[in-house]
Amino acid sequence: MKHITILVPQGAILGSIEGPRQVLTEVNKMLKSMGKAALFQVQLAGLAKEVPAAGGLYTVFTDTLIKNISKTDLIIIPALDGDMVQTLEINRDFVPWIVNQYKLGAEVGSLCVGAFLLASTGLIDGRKCATHWMAANHFRKMFPAVNLVEDCIITDEHGIYSSGGAFSYLNLILYLIEKFAGRDIAVFMSKAFQIDIERRSQSPFVIFNGQKDHEDDLIKKAQEFIENNVQERITVDQLADNLALSRRNLERRFKKATANTVVEYMQRVKIEAAKMSLESSRENVNEVMYNVGYSDPKAFRDTFKKITGLSPMQYRSKYNRKVLV
Repeated sequence: MKHITILVPQGAILGSIEGPRQVLTEVNKMLKSMGKAALFQVQLAGLAKEVPAAGGLYTVFTDTLIKNISKTDLIIIPALDGDMVQTLEINRDFVPWIVNQYKLGAEVGSLCVGAFLLASTGLIDGRKCATHWMAANHFRKMFPAVNLVEDCIITDEHGIYSSGGAFSYLNLILYLIEKFAGRDIAVFMSKAFQIDIERRSQSPFVIFNGQKDHEDDLIKKAQEFIENNVQERITVDQLADNLALSRRNLERRFKKATANTVVEYMQRVKIEAAKMSLESSRENVNEVMYNVGYSDPKAFRDTFKKITGLSPMQYRSKYNRKVLV
């Protein structure tokens, strides 16, 4: 039997504690109905027996304290809420326990912005990690040594797992069920809980707002110029000339400030504008393409799909109600 410890930190989002517990215990019920032994022993563990959740609206009663667990097989870190610096400080006593359990052979998985607590252990420095796309810029700033993969729903590296944002944590739970219990049971759970088992990217859900939480005023000026001229085909050299910078200096400073190259930023701004048009207007794809400064349909489609994971037509069908009426 695999021992699974779901942590209950202060500031944890209740659903990311109860959701995994419910799905994993349902696996045991299914196996029992088949005349088989339970596969998972699931425990809620915290620093205290009673932990407030959702700003004190609920109280989670833990099964045990982490100090009483000498060895576990899998640690699940739920999503966290509130000011992340304060939340990590309140929950700092989880860190040495997680590190020690990993050294003893336990695997570790973080759900959504539980990635912040995982990253604070140092276990994923130089490794891949996913989190909610809305927290990506803050995460990069706090943990620059971690390789954040913003579009991913699931990462799996050296016995450490992470998941994308919000309810996509259930995709990681299904992934782990498939790994430990087999594909058939994972598929059954996906149907029982109505989770899309094959979803591997959060790209279709990302809203690009740029990254302006930095102190480089000249780069902010460059960002604003790009955003205010979305219909124009601006080159990096033109932008550098406008700012009286060398191209090399502009690209270095831009990447440092925004975590994007200049070209990536231009593409993401244009595709975000295209997404908004596809969501709300009746303009055809070519009209949308021209309005955001593209003239080559193939280049537009390829860039759109690279950023969103969908073709322009697929995106419109998914999000524009006007095309359905």
